[in-house]
Amino acid sequence: MLRNITSLIAGSLFGAGLLVSGMTDTTKVQGWLDIFGDWDPTLAFVLGGAILPMMLAWAVAARRARSLLGSDLPGKPKAEIDRNLMIGSLMFGAGWGLVGLCPGPAMASISWGGVGGAVFLVSMFAGMYVAPAFRLRFNAMAQALG
Repeated sequence: MLRNITSLIAGSLFGAGLLVSGMTDTTKVQGWLDIFGDWDPTLAFVLGGAILPMMLAWAVAARRARSLLGSDLPGKPKAEIDRNLMIGSLMFGAGWGLVGLCPGPAMASISWGGVGGAVFLVSMFAGMYVAPAFRLRFNAMAQALG
């Protein structure tokens, strides 16, 4: 029960932050990505607002074995820059840049995104569903080619 309440509070804070900062506005996000045109640097403040508390959370988590709610903390992810990271980053960035939404704001756009927002969300979830199978196939082909 406490985990659900914590998730509700964190999700509400995240969603409210997206709305207040304007990150659900696709033109604002696309303005951040338009570094050679009419660049809008305001997303840097949103990113800073995420990075600073996360740095504190990482520092606290490094000294703990369990979360405040009692569950095991996940291990640190590998910091390896490999082919999957590069290709996935390019695909994620292309989708983000073309539509002006990343997953969080896309979920927030359900209420106002219309048919285009719904198509984006369905496509995003479909991509997340089929990606593991494509990754396995791609890695097998890459190994076969040497």
